[in-house]
Amino acid sequence: MPSAVTLIRSSSLSDIAEYAYAATAPADARLVFLAGACPLNADGSTAAIGDYAGQAVKSIENMKVALAEAGASMADVIRTRVLVASSSQTDLVTAWEVVRDAFGDHDVPSTLLGVTVLGYDDQLVEIEAIAAIREPNA
Repeated sequence: MPSAVTLIRSSSLSDIAEYAYAATAPADARLVFLAGACPLNADGSTAAIGDYAGQAVKSIENMKVALAEAGASMADVIRTRVLVASSSQTDLVTAWEVVRDAFGDHDVPSTLLGVTVLGYDDQLVEIEAIAAIREPNA
């Protein structure tokens, strides 16, 4: 089934951004709001302690599981917000590059934020997402 998400790019805005500037979903799409995907292992421990890229990878893995449970995939994501516990732009970019690469050509609108602290011990990265899916015809 084709994605309900339409990515919108603008020739009037800078092309340096590594994401679409907007996205739409049709009125018949069901929106899926994901909690922030955290870099947690199945036992609740924090993965990749001290490693921004490693935590971004684990967060993406966990996000894919949550999407699948909702009947969605990465291609159905309409927006993300990437939170990185750092004031260093280099750390933010390190996490962002993992997220960007995970989405490939489906470069959804996204916001990248440096934050003071995240909720779990040793947590450096969290990824929020919204997806839009069409229900199969009944």
